[in-house]
Amino acid sequence: MGFDFQHCIRCTVCVANCPVFKVDPAFPGPKQSGPDAERFRSDDEASIDRWVRLCSQCKRCDVACPYSVHPAQIILREQTRYGEGHFRPLPYRLFANTYWLGALGSLIAPVINILTPRTFVKRVLNVFGISTSIPFPQYRFHSMNRSWRWKGRRRSRKKVVFFYGCFINYNRPDIGRGVRDLLASLGVRVVIPRQVCCGLPALGNGDMETARKFARKNARILAGYIDKGYEVVYTCTSCGLSLTQDYPGILGVPDGKKISENTYNLHEYILELMEEGYIEPTFEPLHRKIAYHIPCHLRALGIGYPAARLFEKIPGLEVHILEDNCCGLAGSYGFKKKHGETSAKLGSDAARAIKAIGPDIMMSDCGACKMQLGYFSGIPALDPSEILRQSLKVTDSGT
Repeated sequence: MGFDFQHCIRCTVCVANCPVFKVDPAFPGPKQSGPDAERFRSDDEASIDRWVRLCSQCKRCDVACPYSVHPAQIILREQTRYGEGHFRPLPYRLFANTYWLGALGSLIAPVINILTPRTFVKRVLNVFGISTSIPFPQYRFHSMNRSWRWKGRRRSRKKVVFFYGCFINYNRPDIGRGVRDLLASLGVRVVIPRQVCCGLPALGNGDMETARKFARKNARILAGYIDKGYEVVYTCTSCGLSLTQDYPGILGVPDGKKISENTYNLHEYILELMEEGYIEPTFEPLHRKIAYHIPCHLRALGIGYPAARLFEKIPGLEVHILEDNCCGLAGSYGFKKKHGETSAKLGSDAARAIKAIGPDIMMSDCGACKMQLGYFSGIPALDPSEILRQSLKVTDSGT
């Protein structure tokens, strides 16, 4: 399975770094759920570890483990085994297919956006096990799927495929179009092919078959562009984690290794352009105080904090990095009623740390983090790319 549980020395560093363990007494922690329990599991027997579902897959235990045991990956494998061998409640089935939910929500966006805040709709959702403790994100009809398919000079030396992800596609396409325009303004040719969900929501909800279907479809598209000299750029850290780690790993998709080796975080890619001397951007001053919440999956990517390195180049910008807390939403995890209390506790703690700084705005690379912490803190939540666009004076060209 790729990770040797026998290397675990039971130091409990993973447990000390687990946000769910801190607030949910029903979860035994990553050590017991992962390497400890793995000693007694068998592929020939059905999974009986119901409590593995309590893990949010924030990956903090993987980052913390001094022996690279990767408890979260061990738990993820067991989560999918449990999902295959047991009845999956409606929320798990729905959230495994967030791509199709998003497609429907986008198609009838005005109706959905009016209905979801209504009290009677919330009550119905609660009955089916869906949490409504924070507002659902607004859907947009003018999704990334309905945007221009390319931008930038055809003969540019730098060419990228933009993998935008479900949240940007259906809920915040304005951010996606801004990223496209930002890259084009830096002399990069940007192609936006039709794509589907990265597969992580399905994987996290125990539906390996759906996750592989999504991943294989994306892999065929992305590998084709890579063979033509393109690189892949993402902004969503969870999508990035799926493309770079799950595609060649647990999902085992064809060309997964090729995709992993040619996929970059947006800000990591811009820094590379600067280091190569391809661009020499002029950053205009921005006099703002920002609380920058680091998503758990950005830490798990192991690429540092590339956006923070870019912000150091913006005069007048005061950035406070917050990396100690998990937002608690964890994609669809916090939208399940059974995890609602855990999610809210973690979100409140993280928001308290943000408010203590007294920032003008908060910022995070993750759409879920922005939703959760923007709600609990009451502070406007932006994407890092929006700050870059403001400093570099890049305007949105529309479709």
